[in-house]
Amino acid sequence: MADSTRRELIGQASLAAGLTALGGVWSSRSIAQSKSPNEKLNIGCIGIGGQGASDVGNVSSQNIVALCDVDAERGGLNFERYSQAKRYTDFRKLLEQKDIDAVTVSIPDHNHAVATAMALHAGKHVYCQKPLTHSVAEARYITHLAAKTKLATQMGTQGHAFPSYTRLVELIESGAIGSVTQVHVWTDRPSGWWPQPVTAPTGNTAPPSTLDWNQWLGPAQERSYNKAYLPFIWRGWWDFGTGALGDMACHLMDPVFWSLKLSYPTSVEATSEGATKDGPPTWAVINYDFPKRGKLPPVRVTWYDGKKRYPEALLNGEKVPPIDNGSLFIGDKGALIVNHGSDPILLPTAKFADFKGPTPYLKRSPGHHLEWIEACKNGSPTGSNFGYAGPMTEAILLGNVAIRVGRKINYDSRNMHAVGDPEADALLRPAYRPGWNLP
Repeated sequence: MADSTRRELIGQASLAAGLTALGGVWSSRSIAQSKSPNEKLNIGCIGIGGQGASDVGNVSSQNIVALCDVDAERGGLNFERYSQAKRYTDFRKLLEQKDIDAVTVSIPDHNHAVATAMALHAGKHVYCQKPLTHSVAEARYITHLAAKTKLATQMGTQGHAFPSYTRLVELIESGAIGSVTQVHVWTDRPSGWWPQPVTAPTGNTAPPSTLDWNQWLGPAQERSYNKAYLPFIWRGWWDFGTGALGDMACHLMDPVFWSLKLSYPTSVEATSEGATKDGPPTWAVINYDFPKRGKLPPVRVTWYDGKKRYPEALLNGEKVPPIDNGSLFIGDKGALIVNHGSDPILLPTAKFADFKGPTPYLKRSPGHHLEWIEACKNGSPTGSNFGYAGPMTEAILLGNVAIRVGRKINYDSRNMHAVGDPEADALLRPAYRPGWNLP
């Protein structure tokens, strides 16, 4: 496909036009064949240091046949451990390897969409770390591409497999706290994890001999190497990461989207401090307004990061354990608060002291990565498939757009359009370095 066609596809304002275009590019592709439950998958791993090392370990029950990392030093342990696997620094070359059934994508945010889209086009099942993409338009593209290919997909929100979150969903769906009209979600990041805010460094520094800097940049705009960008601290740069919001909201908002059946917001508004043209703020408070969904009422979801937290007055004097990363649901019959990964607590405690809740009715996960492995073999469902994770990622990343423009965004989700705001609209779609457009 010509580069101009690729640019047009990612920039489509019309959902219908986007679907038509995607159907055209997929028609000649083949889909990975399903395997019997006892037959091992051939997996290629893109990014094998840091979080990537964890993902390699979590799929190591299968055949690891290819490994890719731009940093020979960070990837060194796994390159040695799986010495029989073919070794790459360019994931585009790995994806040409014919015997690969499925891939894990565990690289910086700005490379997620290109690697994932290329893998899906190549007929390979995909596990991609969160956030699924770096931009709003990329999330929409991947959502529809995954639907078209019908391959097994999973975004790296391990908490979706937590029994505690499954129980939370049962409590909310069964009406334990009544109709929910507001949710507050917060994280302690970025404090102590990576620098925010940032400004572009000056001067040229040669990259380490173990690092392929050009490949690490991928679709990001050309610049000289600087140790201020990596490893891990890339999260605090707009061109590479998505800040505290992109790092943690896909985890912490997951049970919110799941239990309340959320999709796209109608408006997003952010208050923040310290953001620069190069990176996210010291702290942010973001209001997402979602419309009515069937019988479910409209709901406002408020995000807090950095030093900000939800108002303690919302607890009406109730004492709960300290929570650095969690969410608080407010219903008309009570409230529910949860520490990330822990059992939910119903409030007020006196009212719910003897409350038993509904008999468990949702299927419990066999394990986040195992779900995906089984889906690759037999087509069984995954909890964080891209049909679910894509819209959630799109909604969450609108918060960064609101931070960057500093005003309320009214969002036309059907046409993927910031109403009456050309500056915000431009931030929905990335500008790719030549040679790195979506396939």
